[in-house]
Amino acid sequence: MNTFPLFFKLEDRKVLIVGGGDVALRKADLLSRAGACITVLAPNISDEIQALLSDSKHALIYENYNKTYMTGARVIIAGTDDEALNHQIHADATALNIPVNVVDTPHLCDFIFPAIVDRNPIVIGISSNGKAPVLARLLRARLETLIPQGYGKLAKLAGDFRSEVKTKIPTLTGRRQFWEKAFEGPVSQLMFAGNETEAAAQLQADLDKTASIISDKHTENNISTEPQTLQNNVGEVYIVGAGPGDPELLTFKALRLMQQADIVYYDALVSPQVLDLCRRDADKVFVGKKRSNHAVAQLGINELLVNSAKEGRRVVRLKGGDPFIFGRGGEEIESLRAHSIPYQVVPGITAANAAASYAGIPLTHRDHSQSVRFVTGFLKAGAPNNNFKSFLNTDETVVFYMGLHSLARLTTGLIDAGRSSDTPIAIVSNASMPNQQVLTGTLADIVELQEKNQLPTPALLIMGDVVALHHDLAWYNLQNQQKNNNSDTTASNWLRGGTAATPKANHTSQQAHALSMVANLATADDGLEQLVIG
Repeated sequence: MNTFPLFFKLEDRKVLIVGGGDVALRKADLLSRAGACITVLAPNISDEIQALLSDSKHALIYENYNKTYMTGARVIIAGTDDEALNHQIHADATALNIPVNVVDTPHLCDFIFPAIVDRNPIVIGISSNGKAPVLARLLRARLETLIPQGYGKLAKLAGDFRSEVKTKIPTLTGRRQFWEKAFEGPVSQLMFAGNETEAAAQLQADLDKTASIISDKHTENNISTEPQTLQNNVGEVYIVGAGPGDPELLTFKALRLMQQADIVYYDALVSPQVLDLCRRDADKVFVGKKRSNHAVAQLGINELLVNSAKEGRRVVRLKGGDPFIFGRGGEEIESLRAHSIPYQVVPGITAANAAASYAGIPLTHRDHSQSVRFVTGFLKAGAPNNNFKSFLNTDETVVFYMGLHSLARLTTGLIDAGRSSDTPIAIVSNASMPNQQVLTGTLADIVELQEKNQLPTPALLIMGDVVALHHDLAWYNLQNQQKNNNSDTTASNWLRGGTAATPKANHTSQQAHALSMVANLATADDGLEQLVIG
């Protein structure tokens, strides 16, 4: 961030505006809405400012600038058309350590006036850091149409009940869940419909019911009133597909649940841009896996999900791509079901779809490919690599997940099994991200090309005649792709190492074991997991 957003409390605080024209009027209008005591200093002050600031709390001083009037000011605005004077005002304010804004002169501003969406007490500020104020105003206009006026009234109602809620619901997690239910349920619907009295009554009834449940549970179990022990409900687990990395490819539901999570367990393939969209104060725990390097074993992850939910937390299991396409989502929900933990599954755009789309390689095409097969590039330990004959169909596209490190083994096995060495194959690295790279070749030369170019993980392989369409259909970041195909630079790769999570001691032991992947994932005789779509 070039600037950090802060909100100033200006009610009954002195604000000095130097200047008496239209610029000063615009700033005075905004500041008066915040309850500031405004002093306008200028030899000539417009009639509009005089009318606006007629209240006795404001002061109009018809004099030339004098820094003595800065005394006691919370902030200072310079709105004159005299450049030298504006610089002097900035220098004087800086010497006194008073924040100053010189209108339309970004490098002389300690703070910026944002475009404002006002739903008092909800206030949204939008700033372009002085680069494109018109764009900021356009964004504000768009938000104005999306945010009903009722949100302000809803916030005021929440403020009226805040102390009572804090008293009756001792835990922070419990209060957060109560308010989210109120803001997304009947209370908000009544408020938006203009039924303020009914909304207040509904909120009171919901609070009394919640307090009664907490009280009954304490009585039954003789539980201490310490906040950390008041876990009256089992939480919920959201298995969320984070897509290939581009945050704009998330679903609305994924984003909503990510914003509600108390704790997030995320994989190595989840991009920082996506992770940053999770709720700011949620705990974020890395449990990623890379080739032969698992920060936390799958059974350990299952246990973490179960235990966190039993603590009453809302848990997001954030997976790169789609949870049911080589994401082990099936194993995790079997574990949750075994412990009666509520869960939801949110699909994500799997890497194969993203890589193909962003590389301009159709996975199916009436002239080239009538089916597509998803295959993991890792063989089971000790499994013989003797079934590559199942990939000899030239009317089919094959996508190898996690195949980059097995590239030589795969290409040799395919050629030995009878696949033509001229078969087109592509490597797509960091699909959908700004640093995406695409390298195309054939089974005969792709290993040599990769040794030269060193495309980094995360990457997948696409094999089939459709790869030949890449050069004509590629559309995304084409210039960077052409540049990167001749470069060994991998520094921009976002695949992180992360810090392994440590399961808490004395948690319930894991009962459920790893099961076969759901959604038609099967295990082939040669140890290759595959999903075939005809």
